[in-house]
Amino acid sequence: MRVMLSLLFAAFKKKDSLEEKIDRIQKGDRQLRNELIENFKPFIAKTASSVCKKYITDSDDEFSIGLIAFNEAIDKYSSEKGRSLIAFSEIMIKRRVIDYLRGQSRQKELLSGDITPGDDEKGEHWLEAEKSWDDYKVKQEQERRRDEILKFQVQLKEYEILFADLVKNSPRHSDARQTAIEIASTLASDPGLIEILFDKKKLPIKELESRFSVSRKTIERNRRYIIAIALILSGDYVFLKDYLKGVPVE
Repeated sequence: MRVMLSLLFAAFKKKDSLEEKIDRIQKGDRQLRNELIENFKPFIAKTASSVCKKYITDSDDEFSIGLIAFNEAIDKYSSEKGRSLIAFSEIMIKRRVIDYLRGQSRQKELLSGDITPGDDEKGEHWLEAEKSWDDYKVKQEQERRRDEILKFQVQLKEYEILFADLVKNSPRHSDARQTAIEIASTLASDPGLIEILFDKKKLPIKELESRFSVSRKTIERNRRYIIAIALILSGDYVFLKDYLKGVPVE
């Protein structure tokens, strides 16, 4: 797989980068689109094969579905979202092939367990595709969760906070934890206050103290925890925000 992708990128590593070529395609360069699709046909077939668990050629319906999905991925791709065309199109192809296999199988019979050994093979393909897609989603989610935590750790270092500090310095009592979260929420939602945090790398304690009936000492004691929660709430942290929903505050 790595060799194949290396060859693909080598074929397109001339004057423009792949992102620049995609930009030209999205602006209407049909000849370049056809050239890109032609070069990526082995990748499309390989990706479709990984879902179907069988060898796929350009004469198979699954390949045609993958081809359409890759073309759609070109139109929808944006490098600003932080992923490569390879990763984005792989998701699109697998999703479309699985949808195709679903439509070709007798889904209700499969889910109820009524399929007999003599039933057509597409039912088996659908089950394999479901498992392949589920496994892929789990792996992708684990990778995104790991990347998000690493990104958060890097941001915390800007405030001289280690990830391990949050465990040691989290408020032990529920009322103190609830107050800290409320302070962090106010901090994250106020453009003026959060700008102070971002620019000066410290809490605007005086301003927060005037808004809450807590002492400066209390805010300073929970400084690391408040900063961490505020960074999560004001940043692009999907999984960490979801984790906060489960933080007990009562």
